[in-house]
Amino acid sequence: MEREKIVTATLNNDKPVGLITGAATGIGRSAALALAKHGYDVVINFSRSEDAAKSTARDAEAAGARTFLYRCDVSDDAGVRAMLAEAEKQFGRLDALINNAGTTIDVEPKNLDAVEIDGWNRVFAVNVLGLFLVTRAAVPLLRKSPNGSVVNACSIAGLRPSAQPLPYAASKAAVANLTKTLANALGPEIRVNAVAPGWMEGDWMKRTLAENYDGLMARRAKYTPLKRCCTADDVAETMMTLISGNRFVTGEIVVIDGGFSSTT
Repeated sequence: MEREKIVTATLNNDKPVGLITGAATGIGRSAALALAKHGYDVVINFSRSEDAAKSTARDAEAAGARTFLYRCDVSDDAGVRAMLAEAEKQFGRLDALINNAGTTIDVEPKNLDAVEIDGWNRVFAVNVLGLFLVTRAAVPLLRKSPNGSVVNACSIAGLRPSAQPLPYAASKAAVANLTKTLANALGPEIRVNAVAPGWMEGDWMKRTLAENYDGLMARRAKYTPLKRCCTADDVAETMMTLISGNRFVTGEIVVIDGGFSSTT
């Protein structure tokens, strides 16, 4: 697996540090910027989108953070362990981990025969195994933090039937279970929670809904109590709340869908 470090940080033990996987775009980017604005230095993990990751780093630095970019596939255990070792070398600490890296396939959930085994395994390798590998490698540093916190990117698709591809939905159900299991295993030093966004504005749903994106998103917003769909910034805000506050909350999965799933 390809892995590469891109360093723009120097050792700084005074500020809290957060690591975000899949931080180049979308929720990961918003989470990195939220951490930076709240006084964190940030480790920005990415696997492919180097230019976008560098853009995230520049914006995080403009918000006051020191940044450390590291390219690796989260399903590569050796790469993950190397990333955490380099993060410790650069910052000497880790206070928050956001497991955001994820992938999917482009197959409708009713089309069982179109699901290829390699595609299924790849989704689980990134979404589930990757979450475990990064968390495991981060635990020694998180245990030293006065407020060690892990936030996992789940999805409403992992909690109820949806239009998402089968392996993606099943992988997010596994994330929900892992969140609760890890909360029990890692307490009291480390809190573990998850966020489960509903329909989100942006590229992910544009790929899923294709030419139906505008119409279906508008329809979902119409039947949502808060009259709009979720954004990456909405998710990052909730992640930040779970990290910086809620000191007696662990093992929870916070649904972020404007009330849709609780009222329909």
